[in-house]
Amino acid sequence: MRKCWLLLIFLLVMTGGLAWWFRAPLGQLWLKTTGGVELGLRKTFQPDPATYAVLTGELARWRLDLGKRYAAAKNDGERNVVENDARVILEQSLPAMMRCWLGTPWDFNGTAATPGKGQIACGYFVATVLKDAGFQVDRYQLAQQPSEKILRSFLPKESCALTIGKAYPAFAADLEKAQPGIYLIGLDTHVGFLVVHQDSFRMIHSSGSRPWCVVDESRDDAHALKNSNWRMLGNLTAEAQVLRHWLKGDKIAVSGI
Repeated sequence: MRKCWLLLIFLLVMTGGLAWWFRAPLGQLWLKTTGGVELGLRKTFQPDPATYAVLTGELARWRLDLGKRYAAAKNDGERNVVENDARVILEQSLPAMMRCWLGTPWDFNGTAATPGKGQIACGYFVATVLKDAGFQVDRYQLAQQPSEKILRSFLPKESCALTIGKAYPAFAADLEKAQPGIYLIGLDTHVGFLVVHQDSFRMIHSSGSRPWCVVDESRDDAHALKNSNWRMLGNLTAEAQVLRHWLKGDKIAVSGI
């Protein structure tokens, strides 16, 4: 009996040792066969176009239903209730849609319209998610604008907070205290989303640096945010004007066009 236990332990140790020894080639084989993108040890993401299609369809139905309620509202109080419902739906749906793009390769000229179906630049990632979420905007025109123009296409000037040269620990600490919501963030030469919760935030963007794909990053991993000198920030889902445009299906003019 003792020999059987010793043999079992030996086999387990050998199996674990072989798995560790061949971890790199096995990992690359997995990535090759599944289409995943490696983001460091045991961090892999695979684009999910099927879920994305479901989410966009469901959100479209929510927008039509809420839009009818908004049009039928008889006073500001009733309209405010619908706007709040719209905010809740967008804050739940937008991050889920963004994460369907994780692992989609970045390219400076990338214009992919579907997760994993080609490459996508940072501006096109932002523009495509917003368009597919039901905002009536020309994604090509929006994506080709500087980040400031992308923010100003949706938000009034007073709703866009600009900081220049602020140390990242102070910026991040302020952001963790900010009102929760889905933010647009413009950087020196980049644009993306910030998903802000109580006491924490995530940056979701198409990264033009390693690992060169769409990523979902924590405060400490968000190097593009950390290294930028110029940062412009605006809370999309806290802006009543943005919610009304979404509910009513208003065409959004691209700033600078």
